[in-house]
Amino acid sequence: MGKFGRSWQLMKTSLGVLRKDKEIMIFPVLSFVACAIILLSFFTGFWFLGLPSIDSSLWLWVVLMVLIYFVLFFIVIFFNTAIIACANIRLNGGDPTVSDGFRIASENIGRILIWALISATIGMILQAIREKAGWAGKLIAGILGIAWAYVTFFIIPVLIFEKKGIAPSIRRSASLFKQTWGETIIGSFGFGIIFVALALLGIVPIALGFFVGGTTSVIIGFIIAFFYWAVIGVVASATNGIYVAAMYQYATKKQLPSEYDASLIPPTVPGFL
Repeated sequence: MGKFGRSWQLMKTSLGVLRKDKEIMIFPVLSFVACAIILLSFFTGFWFLGLPSIDSSLWLWVVLMVLIYFVLFFIVIFFNTAIIACANIRLNGGDPTVSDGFRIASENIGRILIWALISATIGMILQAIREKAGWAGKLIAGILGIAWAYVTFFIIPVLIFEKKGIAPSIRRSASLFKQTWGETIIGSFGFGIIFVALALLGIVPIALGFFVGGTTSVIIGFIIAFFYWAVIGVVASATNGIYVAAMYQYATKKQLPSEYDASLIPPTVPGFL
């Protein structure tokens, strides 16, 4: 079985786990809603308060943008933590509830806050490199961003299950990635390709709207596409959380959860990295 075939089987297996606990999908929904509310409140506040222009109060805008960046990172990480927590309960034979996800995420609120601050800072640094260094900066930032994403792939489960500090958790996550680099890369790229391909189908109702003609048809096409993309995004986020939890168990226990077929995971190459 090729790499894409294994990724497809892993995705189907992860979706099978998700079908047992559909309530897990509430977390990415709440994450999106919370981020939308924060952004809407942010820009609405600017509009009604009549804040000064960027040229006249650059420092104020910088502080506000850093703050909103941090808040958004915190929201996303908090709900991702809840997803992974619930997935871990299911993969250990339990029956998680939404309250379990909120409980475990809330119990680790301090670690999540610190990790959100670090993640937001790294994100802003990479964004600055992209904007200030031309095409070379975009290339460098892209490479660094991918490397950082893989080094911290297991950061959330390490933080909440092993209760380590941030620096030890990053080192631990990097160590676990070294042990499972093949599985991690195959899964992330495979899932990414599959969900992007599914997302492209959302263009169909838009194209049909233009083909039929008329403003109403086009609007309906965009509405259908929006809700379709929203569903794909929710399923992809929840499935990714299940996959991270499963790979964490695989890396720490040297065996896959019972829901997974070990033959779908190719062995890592000894000594790599």
